[in-house]
Amino acid sequence: MTSSNLLMAIDVGNTQTQIGLFDEEVLLENWAISSSVYRTTDELGILIQELFQSKKIDIKIVNKIIISSVVPQLVSILEDMTQKYFKTKPLFVRPGIKTGITIKYDNPAEVGADRIVNAVAGFHLYKGPLIIIDYGTATTFDAISDKGEYLGGAIAPGFGITLEALTERTAKLPRVEPKMPQNVIGKNTTNSIQAGMFFGYRGLVKEILEKMKKELGPQTKIVATGGFSSIFSEEENFYDEKNTNLTLIGLRLIADLN
Repeated sequence: MTSSNLLMAIDVGNTQTQIGLFDEEVLLENWAISSSVYRTTDELGILIQELFQSKKIDIKIVNKIIISSVVPQLVSILEDMTQKYFKTKPLFVRPGIKTGITIKYDNPAEVGADRIVNAVAGFHLYKGPLIIIDYGTATTFDAISDKGEYLGGAIAPGFGITLEALTERTAKLPRVEPKMPQNVIGKNTTNSIQAGMFFGYRGLVKEILEKMKKELGPQTKIVATGGFSSIFSEEENFYDEKNTNLTLIGLRLIADLN
């Protein structure tokens, strides 16, 4: 690695934090850690240091940092950590930052930073009209016009937390692996839960995508990202594209604009 002008992009979700290291447009490395609000500045700094060291990367070659976060408690910790360990003041994705897209939400400040970042990357890579479905702690559906306008979208409980809620709020139902069962009529409790979760959630996704595409027009592309983005691909082709690095790419594009 010869460049000494690298960008670190950090996307803080409710469950996971993605960290990407860019040399210009090339994503060199990426990691995922838990979004723990109990970590101190030093714990987080040492953890990221160790991730860099595992790939034999000197943190001194990072001189630009951009962060999007939907966890307010972590913002000050991240800001302190980047300045202490990377000697760099980070750029946060906040209202007023240059994104290159127009936000048509009633109150633009209400839109999660990750949704805007995804929209920036999605329109840059795939143009519009476009629907981006992001399978995170919540599953979000975002609509972008052919002019690059962020129009709004829908928010549903995530696949993972829906499954957790079912098992945690019931006394006798066990935790199960989230996968498609062979039959919708389950012959045991595990298969019954899998059938209800998989086919039920697939119905939720399919219905929202179909209605959004009807509003946007038949030429609308659908792009999926997030941890569960491949869960339905075996049976139905819901998406035109899957890109698990969409948010990190959006952060890089916003950093370039600013």
